[in-house]
Amino acid sequence: MPPGEFELIERYFSRSTPRRDVLLGVGDDAALLEMPPGRVLVAATDTLVEGRHFLPGAPAESVGHQALAVNLSDLAAMGAEPAWALLSLSIPSADEDWVRRFADGLHALAGHHGVALVGGDTVRGPRVITVTALGTVEPGLALRRDGAQPGDVLYVSGSPGEAAAGLERLGSGAPFDLADPLVRRYLYAEPRLALGRALAGRATAAMDVSDGLLGDLGKLCAASGVAARLDLDRLPVSSALAAHGTLADRERWVLYGGDDYELLFTVPAPAAMAFEATLRSSVPVTRIGAIEAGSGVRCLRRGVEERVEGSGYDHFA
Repeated sequence: MPPGEFELIERYFSRSTPRRDVLLGVGDDAALLEMPPGRVLVAATDTLVEGRHFLPGAPAESVGHQALAVNLSDLAAMGAEPAWALLSLSIPSADEDWVRRFADGLHALAGHHGVALVGGDTVRGPRVITVTALGTVEPGLALRRDGAQPGDVLYVSGSPGEAAAGLERLGSGAPFDLADPLVRRYLYAEPRLALGRALAGRATAAMDVSDGLLGDLGKLCAASGVAARLDLDRLPVSSALAAHGTLADRERWVLYGGDDYELLFTVPAPAAMAFEATLRSSVPVTRIGAIEAGSGVRCLRRGVEERVEGSGYDHFA
């Protein structure tokens, strides 16, 4: 007989945590969490729908990883320290093998970043996953989208575009092969939490790239009331990405792919050299342009302005 709702929760989601700030976790009507003194709460929530945010047949472990990773990326973009998570899981049946592997993927990422799963809900329905991630940050150090100033240097972390290329490969029939670095990057994006914490108090504005670099840069500019110059020649292209597709394909993946969850951020120009010299992070960062007065995003190639069509992902466009 398939396990019931409460058996699934007890077997796969009710795990002990070393966090002393969890006074009461999974198993009651709500969690009791102790806030550290002198910190403010940072909250982020995202919903993943099968067929829209992850492919049918995707490894359950990768779905669990992704469900938490997209939220931790939002915390990274705020310079926050992650602490707790809540999970709402809708599944069509009590498929114990799928739930076990999903939970393993989620708990693996949570454990790596010291996050405790403290509650949620499990229901029967279409496969839909909502995670709420909670963290903390010093009030004056939180990163926001609205602080960029003309003259600031514009950066992006890591190698955007790899996940988009991986998704395109999967969409064309490639197997879920973790030996393929692009496919793996799509299935197991890494939230840039250490970089986000390093940027706290140093970056003037930041956000994660979840809907495409070009579109998200436009959102950052709108929030800050500024414009941006994006130097297309400076866009980072990893060796894995360089081995696939045409130049136009690679630029499209970098500009419009968002599933890498890299960080886009700005630093005052006078502090940029010192910032680059002292940054201690496992992920590289690349100068890709600058903030200007005005509105919108100008794209330049070899110093000449070039019209680039397209925008970020929009569920209702």
